[in-house]
Amino acid sequence: MDMKNKKASDATVTRLSRYYRSLVHLETQGVAMVSSKALARRDGISPAQVRKDLSCFGQFGTRGQGYPVAELKEAISRILGLYRTWNVALVGVGYLGVSLLAYREFKAQGFHIVAAFDNDPEKIGKKRRNVIIRDIRTLPEVVKKLDIEMAIVTVPQDAAQSVVDLLVRSGLKMILNFAPVSLRAPVGVVIRNVNIAIELEALSYHLASGG
Repeated sequence: MDMKNKKASDATVTRLSRYYRSLVHLETQGVAMVSSKALARRDGISPAQVRKDLSCFGQFGTRGQGYPVAELKEAISRILGLYRTWNVALVGVGYLGVSLLAYREFKAQGFHIVAAFDNDPEKIGKKRRNVIIRDIRTLPEVVKKLDIEMAIVTVPQDAAQSVVDLLVRSGLKMILNFAPVSLRAPVGVVIRNVNIAIELEALSYHLASGG
């Protein structure tokens, strides 16, 4: 395998994450080899798309034989940066924030929420899932002290932009935003938006239009 050093589109990276999960499942079932057709079928896309996505990063597998499951899983793990741990800050410890603190899959995939922040005096100083809730005003110093590299934002939409501005000033460039609002950020800062309401509206459309 010869992995290329190039940037892939967000859509490609999203599909890589899906391939990775399929490969993990196949490996637990004892499957040693998988074809692009079989991998595509599991993820609801075409075999050509699988091959195109993987070709962004090098040559994988053998024509006519497919891909070694364990080998491809490890290669995608390295591409996605899952070979190491990442320290993450959570900003906003409401119902959603607490749920994310309890989500074990984050830690299993190497994403460790090492600090949580809020501006509510009733929450500051308390622990949720063994993580101390800190005053949002201490964020810049804590980011440096704990070597935090990513942030998850779960604050109300009217506070989201100021929180992102603070994160950027603190040196963070990778942000996962759950607030239902479009956010501004300088070039070089990556914001991935998760809007649950939009996803539900898409499902609502399919129901309303007869599926």
